[in-house]
Amino acid sequence: MHMTTRLLLAAALLAAALPVAAATDSIVLGMGCFWGAEKRMAAVPGVIDAESGYAGGDAETIDYRGVLRLEEAIQRGRSDARNHAEVVKVSFDPAQVSLEALLIAFWQNHDPTQGDRQGNDIGSNYRSAIYYNSDAQRDMAVATRDTYQQALTAAGYGPITTEIAPLKHYNRAETYHQDYLVKNPNGYCGLGGTKVAYPGEPARAEPVVLDSADLDRARQLIVFEAEECPYCKLFRAEVLDGWASSVPVATTFASEPPAGWKLDKALFATPTIVLFEKGREVSRWTGYQGDAERFWQWLGQQVLTPAQRRIAFEQGTERPFTGSHLDEKRPGAFVDPITGAPLFRTDAKFESGTGWPSFLQPVPGAITLHADDAHGMRRTEVRSASSGIHLGHVFDDGPPPTGKRFCINGNVLSFVPD
Repeated sequence: MHMTTRLLLAAALLAAALPVAAATDSIVLGMGCFWGAEKRMAAVPGVIDAESGYAGGDAETIDYRGVLRLEEAIQRGRSDARNHAEVVKVSFDPAQVSLEALLIAFWQNHDPTQGDRQGNDIGSNYRSAIYYNSDAQRDMAVATRDTYQQALTAAGYGPITTEIAPLKHYNRAETYHQDYLVKNPNGYCGLGGTKVAYPGEPARAEPVVLDSADLDRARQLIVFEAEECPYCKLFRAEVLDGWASSVPVATTFASEPPAGWKLDKALFATPTIVLFEKGREVSRWTGYQGDAERFWQWLGQQVLTPAQRRIAFEQGTERPFTGSHLDEKRPGAFVDPITGAPLFRTDAKFESGTGWPSFLQPVPGAITLHADDAHGMRRTEVRSASSGIHLGHVFDDGPPPTGKRFCINGNVLSFVPD
């Protein structure tokens, strides 16, 4: 066999032995804020990558600041240029997910009837859009739009405003926009679907809204969670699982408050912890990244009295013989007024004659000690380990067996009898 022939045959055999690279396709979708769109589309099985970007505008190249500047000019009537939309470039494996299934996910995961807006985000850069790269993609976009329109119309929605056009001038977004909600779970994104199922798709089960009859209308914390939310799980593990606070708490996967209760504004991230009083939102904490002490201090700012806040957060001191629990002798625990964590036991309490509740020792692990050089004195400050609030000071003039006197402000203690 001729040498060249042998080489060609060997190359052919080697090529046949190598795996064939899977064919991939991509389509560019605008669903309003691209942070949430990227996260939603990346979760579709068969999607290889979802990349945030800008597309559909007149400018060949553009960045985030350029999009915002042009949109401002458009809104002020100073430009008639076509702005780019915030989009995600979805790369997918057609062997694992069909274009139709991908577009169904697109339709169901945002509201395509809002024109130049999505939720609270307003402007042509937030328009709903499908930018295709082939006639087949265009035909499928139109077909699925018409099918979904039937379901939306039956549900009382208006016409779909989604722009369907050939892809033009795609620009990849800045690095900090990529995987934004993974890196920034507190990040705002107004993405939310109509909750109308695409024809033929199973209706999505809606989470059950909390029943107000099970809650305390006077004061109630509600934690709004999501099932696929690692920060919700972290908050549950670090805060909720050991909940001992006197403030009642409830959790829900629904995004709506109980009937007759009112949120100040829509939820945009999870977990969101909302404090309701008389059925109305008075404050909220959005997002959680392991900052339990900051969460408790937020709650303390809402539920403590002005006098308690002055002690807890400003290192204040109540006047002697005016605080709470000075004469409390029942068996039980003196606890943090915010977290409910035990701080001192009655059997460690003694009469010091100073005018403040005094203790020989704390519950193990309940407090932290800190140097305090304020007011020209050198003292040791006592803080609650769970919330970080100021409690008082510790001195070395106590009775046996510890020789310590934990001099604590009674107004920042709650008592729980055994």
